[in-house]
Amino acid sequence: MEKRKTKKEIVKMLLNADLQQQDEEELLDLLIDQPISIDVDKQEATKMTRGDRIADKISEVAGSWTFILLFTLFLIGWVILNTIILRENNSIDPYPFILLNLVLSCIAALQAPIIMMSQNRQAEKDSLRNQNDYRIDLKSELILEELHDRMVMIEKNQKILLKLLKEKEKNDE
Repeated sequence: MEKRKTKKEIVKMLLNADLQQQDEEELLDLLIDQPISIDVDKQEATKMTRGDRIADKISEVAGSWTFILLFTLFLIGWVILNTIILRENNSIDPYPFILLNLVLSCIAALQAPIIMMSQNRQAEKDSLRNQNDYRIDLKSELILEELHDRMVMIEKNQKILLKLLKEKEKNDE
C-alpha cells in the first residue's frame, strides 16, 4: 500500500525546491504566492531544432486536404498523361505504372518517419501538459483543503461564540 504524502512533502514537490524546515502553514502560503504552471508550447519551442520545425511543417502540409487534393490530381494527371496523351509508344511510364509506384513508395518511406517524429514530439508536449495540469490540480486541491479546514475552524468558533452569547443572554435575564 502506498504511503500518503504529507502536505509539507507535496508542497516541496510542487515548488521543486529544497526548502528548509518550515511549518505547513508557511509552506502553503509560499505555494499560494508562487505560480507553478508553465507554458508548455513556449518551453518546447525553445528546445526545437531546425529538423523538428521542418518535420512539423511537412506533417502539417502532408496532413491537409490541400495536399490530398493536389496529390490526387497529380495521380490522375500521371495516369491520363501516360495512357491517353502519350499513348503506348511514347509513354514515360506505361501501364502498370512502375515508375509511379516507385515514386509513391519513396514518398511513403520518407513521409512516415517524418510524421512519426512530429507525433512523438506532440506526445511529449501532451505529457508535459498532463504533468503541468496534475501539479496545478494538486496545488488547487491543497489550497481548497486548507480553505476548508479554515472554514471548519471559523464555523466552530462561531458556534462557541453563539453559545457564549446565549449563555450571556440567559444570565442577563
